[in-house]
Amino acid sequence: MRIYLDDNKKELAAVICNKCKRELAVENGILKEGCFYGNSRFGYFSNKDGKKHSFDLCEECYDKMIKSFAIPVEEEEVSELM
Repeated sequence: MRIYLDDNKKELAAVICNKCKRELAVENGILKEGCFYGNSRFGYFSNKDGKKHSFDLCEECYDKMIKSFAIPVEEEEVSELM
């Protein structure tokens, strides 16, 4: 869950893990630790037509979630980090 200081959602105030409710480190509007941001818009042929879901998971909760997958996530090294 992301909390912003302004209505335009430009200045990040806090990020809270939707699973464990831990507040992640945010400094001067910048997220300072690993976080998974999930965002999906559901369309036709789903039970959630016209809805958008978004959430944040701390790295620990993300790791727990992917361990339960029947098919492992695809993983690759990247050279540029944002």
